[in-house]
Amino acid sequence: MTQDPETDRAGGDRSPSAQSLRGLDWLNFLMADVRDGLGPYLSVFLKGGEGWQPAGIGVAMAASSVAAACFQVPAGLMVDSLRWKRTLVAVSGLLVAAGSLAIAFFPRFGPVIAAQIMLGAASAIIPPALAALSLGLVGRRKLDARVSRNEGFNHAGNFVAAALVGAIGGRFGYHWIFYLVCAFAVASAAVVLLIRPAEIDHVLARGGESPERACEPIPYRDLLKRRDLVVFLASVVLFHFGNAAMLPMAGQVLALKHPGTDTISLSACIIAAQLVMVGVAWAVGRAMARGVGRKPIFLVALAVLPVRGVLFSFVDFPLGVIAIQLLDGVAAGIFGVIAVVIASDLMQGTGRFNLAQGLTALCVGAGAALSNLAAGFVVQSFGYPAGFLSLALIALCALAFFALLMPETGPNRRTPERDAAGAPSWGRPAEAPRPLNTAAE
Repeated sequence: MTQDPETDRAGGDRSPSAQSLRGLDWLNFLMADVRDGLGPYLSVFLKGGEGWQPAGIGVAMAASSVAAACFQVPAGLMVDSLRWKRTLVAVSGLLVAAGSLAIAFFPRFGPVIAAQIMLGAASAIIPPALAALSLGLVGRRKLDARVSRNEGFNHAGNFVAAALVGAIGGRFGYHWIFYLVCAFAVASAAVVLLIRPAEIDHVLARGGESPERACEPIPYRDLLKRRDLVVFLASVVLFHFGNAAMLPMAGQVLALKHPGTDTISLSACIIAAQLVMVGVAWAVGRAMARGVGRKPIFLVALAVLPVRGVLFSFVDFPLGVIAIQLLDGVAAGIFGVIAVVIASDLMQGTGRFNLAQGLTALCVGAGAALSNLAAGFVVQSFGYPAGFLSLALIALCALAFFALLMPETGPNRRTPERDAAGAPSWGRPAEAPRPLNTAAE
């Protein structure tokens, strides 16, 4: 691959065109409502519109998470290997749209579970592909700021989508939620064409140092020997185990106790949280630029979760739920930025950045599946307050686990353990860059 003349050869610091950067901005904005599928709105639709029981809703919500988890590692490997990243993003978004329409037209258990599995499989490719596009366009040195900007546009897109769902869904019915996802998906498939494929450095995009210092990707089995990575992935599972089911359960509570206001209230929850997330994503980027470590930033996100779970166990009126959901804006806003940055830190020079993204997303899906399944059965047996408190306890365990076991991963970090492990040697320079799939996009 020919090196961009504006690339810093030592660090992979790149200057892509304004058109490609605008395309990445809009892709993150539009994909906000596509990559997560229907999210908590599915819970409201099934409970308020179709009369499903909590356990059945939990199974339906978990089906997507389990499918996503199963496809995350293959998705990461595929993004590492292929140059068709733009096409992968567009096709995945359109499959999400198809699955959403299937649920709208056939809201029975079998079709819903099948569609949720398709949604999970299709959405698995989107986060690692977006992260790879970002790293391949801007390089490692600008990645912190780029991820912060991505998350800002992502949360702005969620804000607009939630506002539209609240306005349109509340007036015309639940089915318009599904149509909105389709509209965002088609628009994202068009916007991805703004990103110029020639400006994507596919060596950098997979976690290599630069084309001149291309490295052999480390063996897959060696990833799991890295203690820092294992602790981080376990923390991701616990984070989402304690978090994922909270908003869907809050939506079910509103559907039960305040019928007719559930869609509008849930949209208000998401809008309020997304506004907070935009500011938090910006603040996280600024904090890292000023030298604040990754670990203390993530600890703030983990500390918010048990407080949110305890508060939800006592509150069942719309304004209270909306106010509590502001805390999700803090936790999710931090996680969206810091998880990508920590993965980049841990995978520097390994050639496995996107595989690590796939592993992270797998852990997100596993945690979300556990959260929805466990909470659904706890609620059905003991009620909603017990469900919220059980998630708060898990979140508290996540906070203690990360605080005690996870080291700092920032650029200034250097420990005897890491030096002894010889982490850079796993990404040792090769005699020539390892061939990738060179098919043109």
